[in-house]
Amino acid sequence: MQTLEFLTETPTMSAADAFTLSSDLINELLRGMRLRGVQYRRIQAGPTFGMGFGAKPGHAYFHFVAAGHVTLRGEDGDLFDLSAGNAVFIAHGGAHALLSDANAATHDIGDFDSAPLGDAVCAVDASPETVPSTLLFSACMEFELGSIQGLGNLMPALMLIDAGGQRYPGLMPILAVMEREVSTARIGFAGILARLADVVSAMIVRGWVECACGNASGLVAALRDPRLARALLALHQQPGRDWSVAELAAQCHTSRSVFADRFQAILGIPPLRYATELRMRLASQWLTLERMPIETVAQRLGYTSQAAFSRAFKRITGQPPGAARNSM
Repeated sequence: MQTLEFLTETPTMSAADAFTLSSDLINELLRGMRLRGVQYRRIQAGPTFGMGFGAKPGHAYFHFVAAGHVTLRGEDGDLFDLSAGNAVFIAHGGAHALLSDANAATHDIGDFDSAPLGDAVCAVDASPETVPSTLLFSACMEFELGSIQGLGNLMPALMLIDAGGQRYPGLMPILAVMEREVSTARIGFAGILARLADVVSAMIVRGWVECACGNASGLVAALRDPRLARALLALHQQPGRDWSVAELAAQCHTSRSVFADRFQAILGIPPLRYATELRMRLASQWLTLERMPIETVAQRLGYTSQAAFSRAFKRITGQPPGAARNSM
């Protein structure tokens, strides 16, 4: 990694200023996060159970242990103990199993009888012949990070979460509300669950960004660098502006060459390449999730013509914007 002469060219910044700047950037990034097709399960089990969850690329799994004890077996065979108040977030949809113990026989979660509780919510009894001693809240969803898709690629396969710990303040009450909504099944509870799932996922991503300094790299390191964060915030707030490297460097109060070198060293790509890829990630989200017309997307991203936008979109994504829209 290059020497950070960058620091000597930047005006002194207080800890409060750095926090505010990073907070603004993380706020901007998390606004683009979307969950789709969320499927919820309220799972109860007795003293012996084994539930397998198959790999689902492009999806994320979330399991919260409300009561009892669970052994999680990851895709690589590693075992983790989860007790009441613990949760796991599997950002890349890897295969895994939830077990009463490491030797329990495993059956696919889809093989268990389930009772619908409402739209996209069901109840599963994994041990119908015994008295339940374990209660789980489980969800599987398409995990769309929009403009921070690159951040998602850096996330670990398994994120073990102590919902009552200091890293995730306020998470436990939200999970308790989700469990109560599933249990009582009041009118409109599926819509409430969808909103709460957005909040839970955002809190997990935020907690990981805040505490990933031990192995910070790429976008994670940039998020934690208040000087690079100035340029990133400008790019994400004005993606349709025709930015130059000099203008981005000015946001950071440093020279063009020092900024470009620092950006490349931390994020692995030049600033203008990042800007183009950001536009195309936003375009994909607007086209597929928000169903915007191609012409509108092109205008919002600063392209002078739909044809110019289509060429850029195909160059970055490998397909024309019309094909991306029709694939949904």
